[in-house]
Amino acid sequence: MKAKKEMFKAPTDQANGVRINKYLADAGICSRREADAAVEAGLVTIDGEKALMGSKVQPGQQVTFKGKLISKNEDLILIAFNKPQGIVCTTDRRDPDNIIDFISYEKRIFPIGRLDKDSEGLILLTNDGNIVNKILRAGNYHEKEYIVRVNKEITPEFLEKMGSGVPILDTVTRPCTIEQIDKFTFKIILTQGLNRQIRRMCEALDYRVRALQRVRIMNITLGRLKTGTYRNITEQELTGLKELIADSSNTPVQYDNDDDEHRSAHRREERSHAKTGRPDGRPADHTTTARKPENSHDNKRKETTHYRADRSSFPGSKSLRAGRPRNHQ
Repeated sequence: MKAKKEMFKAPTDQANGVRINKYLADAGICSRREADAAVEAGLVTIDGEKALMGSKVQPGQQVTFKGKLISKNEDLILIAFNKPQGIVCTTDRRDPDNIIDFISYEKRIFPIGRLDKDSEGLILLTNDGNIVNKILRAGNYHEKEYIVRVNKEITPEFLEKMGSGVPILDTVTRPCTIEQIDKFTFKIILTQGLNRQIRRMCEALDYRVRALQRVRIMNITLGRLKTGTYRNITEQELTGLKELIADSSNTPVQYDNDDDEHRSAHRREERSHAKTGRPDGRPADHTTTARKPENSHDNKRKETTHYRADRSSFPGSKSLRAGRPRNHQ
């Protein structure tokens, strides 16, 4: 996929420039925290002058990192990953089940939001920080679709209450679209994301979630992507996504009741220890089995959470944990 990151370039309201740590993070060089450390160490320059903490980059200025000129017009990485149960959507590699080591992508990427550890399904990962808040911010009302199985038979009253709003976390959830699939399974489309929202909504109505799978984010669907594998989004999906976020706010996501899907991965990246990228050579239409490096956290398997039988996946999907051997898909 030859799409350029400039397709998602932030609006140039930046008469005052972009802070150097954000500039480097948006270019996919390092996290903001790592950028601050590099600035303090004198490894970053702006037009040949050493950058200072809080320095801003103006349009047309040249930035170097460790002597290398930084270009923000590199190829966009935007992949769709079918996350198994047990994988944690964090870039903190101290977590043995972190998504970065599980995928082992060849360049630095980070997840756009989160999907709960006990849940499975679609999550997007990218190297472009400019699109993160546009996709995640609840005020932009972007749809995310889930298939949910619960522990007892669904009633019309349950569907009505779920669809009209449920009191959780000192608020009432937005009205949403909900459709029953069978006695124990329903489809739900949300435009917001509170902490473990679907699970909390069900619990408030005396139901328990037995399996939860995200199948769509805006115009990007999970389709037949196998559990534990990822693919680059298509040109058609990219075009549709660009149209959907064209008028979306790019202001930072608020964290008051931030959810397991919507907590900003870009902001969380500031606190992570993710490594920088490596050469990429993967074709655009390639579907890849996510595999952890051989030397990553295998000695910590015994510490990994064991899942109860009542948290089994949907039929046809597999529940995987980071570090567990996998066959090529």
